Amino acid sequence: MEQELMRIGVSLPNNLLEKFDSIIEQRGYSSRSEGIRDAIRSYINYHEWMGDISGRRVGTITLIYDHTKRGLSNAIADAQHDYTDLIKTSIHIHLDPENCMEIIIFDGDGEKIKKLDENLISLKGVKYVKLNTTPPAEKL
Repeated sequence: MEQELMRIGVSLPNNLLEKFDSIIEQRGYSSRSEGIRDAIRSYINYHEWMGDISGRRVGTITLIYDHTKRGLSNAIADAQHDYTDLIKTSIHIHLDPENCMEIIIFDGDGEKIKKLDENLISLKGVKYVKLNTTPPAEKL
């Protein structure tokens, strides 16, 4: 069954578009539209997967952020303090003069983990967030 295609406009910074075009070429897409559709499907799948995170979970949240962004380091620390019942430890790495990486290791309720992840994603100056989670070993 053929679906009707809708045309949309998207504004992107040049460096992001150049990176996207490079990926499109490497992966052999016939057009930007094909690459964008694939990226949107991946984004939707990720959010559906996030909806299934429940019960006790263990894992990590990795984030990269611009520590020169005013107030961001404090906002990240505040978010972690709000979830001290989940967070077992974190590792902080200086990547270069502007960027830091934080790896947060957690064990706790999946719904609360999703909220922590979403709080971190929403902070201005956070460039990358990746949640990796699984049920604890006794459930595998």
